[in-house]
Order: sequence, then structure tokens, then C-alpha cells
Amino acid sequence: MHCPFCQNEKSRVVDTTKNAPGGIRRRRECLACNGRFSTLERAILATPLLVKQDGTREDFNRDKLTHGIRIACGKRPVSGADIERLTGEIESTLQRKGKSEVSSRIVGDMVMSGLKELDFIAYIRYAIVYLQLDDLQDIRNEIDHLLSEEV
Repeated sequence: MHCPFCQNEKSRVVDTTKNAPGGIRRRRECLACNGRFSTLERAILATPLLVKQDGTREDFNRDKLTHGIRIACGKRPVSGADIERLTGEIESTLQRKGKSEVSSRIVGDMVMSGLKELDFIAYIRYAIVYLQLDDLQDIRNEIDHLLSEEV
């Protein structure tokens, strides 16, 4: 583990949090410059390739998924822990499927379902891009559908 401040390879673990979202969080101290930094450890399990709508294949990228969810949740009262939990649930669901390839549509549907539970505004933001809602009537229909489910 390289120190982000001085690039030294030697550090010591100061604290460990095993229930951190996404894995085991370790607080470290560099033995050369005494700088403190955190690392996150998680098991690397096989995730399937995502098959895009145009037929291309892409490796599952947890960071890309988290980034997309964060954008949808921007300036909304959704905690980082909730976003990490949703990302982790999606990743573990894909791993449990045991398939070598899965449609990217399945991932998008899982995000939609998770965002619907977290925050309706984040759900609508994501839906606009994911469902390619390109006019106000389509957006209104999705909001009306969401409101009818809530009642």
C-alpha cells in the first residue's frame, strides 16, 4: 500500500472497521511521513460482462455504476451509505446469477427499482436518461405512474 502523500510503501494499520459499506475500512499511518489515510478492502468476485443494447460487451464497473447513481441523487437527501448499499446489492445480485454475460438492461432495471425506494426525484432523474424520456409528456406520464403506485 503506497502512501498517497509520500509514496512510501510502509504503513501501519491504526483502526479497522469491518461493517463499512462496500468492505473493510482500514485507517493507516505512513511510517515515513506520519500521514494518515483510509483504505477500503473488498473481495473481488467474478461479475458478468454487460451486454449493451448495441451488442457490445463491457466489464461491470462498480465505480461507473456508483457515479451514475450519485449523479441521479445529486443535491438530494440520499446518504453515501445508501448509494454504496444499493451499488453493493446490485453487484452481489449479478455475482449470484452465476452467468458470464447479462444484459445491461437488467442492471438499469435494478438501479431504477433501488432508486424508487430511496428517492422519487432521483428515480425520475435516472429514468429520464435510462428510459430516454425526451419530451415533457413522457416525463409527466412517468411521474403520474409513480404517483399512482404510491397511493
